[in-house]
Amino acid sequence: MDWVSIGGRIRRQREFLGYTREQFAELLDVTPKFCSDIELGVKGCPSRPCAGSLRSCACPRISSFLAGRTPRVPAPSRKLLRSCSSSEQAYAEQLLKTFIMAMNAKESL
Repeated sequence: MDWVSIGGRIRRQREFLGYTREQFAELLDVTPKFCSDIELGVKGCPSRPCAGSLRSCACPRISSFLAGRTPRVPAPSRKLLRSCSSSEQAYAEQLLKTFIMAMNAKESL
C-alpha cells in the first residue's frame, strides 16, 4: 500500500472538512503527532478503532477512499448542484461541511 498517498488523501479530507489536526486527532482518539504521522505516510494503517472513527467522521466508504476512488455524489444531489451557479455550489459545500461537523459533534456527546 502507498501510505504516503493514503495519508495525503486523509489530510485533504481533514482540511476539506475544516478540522485542525488537533481537532481531527481528538475525533480519532489519537495524538496529534500520530495523526501527523498517518497524514505524512510515516505510520501505516491505523488501528481498527481509529479506522472506525475515521470512517464515521471523515469518509464513510473508507475502503474506496483508501484505494483512491473518489466517492460519487448521489444522482439527486448532483442534479440539484448542477442547477446552482458556481458561487451557490461553493455556499452549498460550506453548508455541507458545517452540517457534517455538527453531526460529528453530536455523535461524540
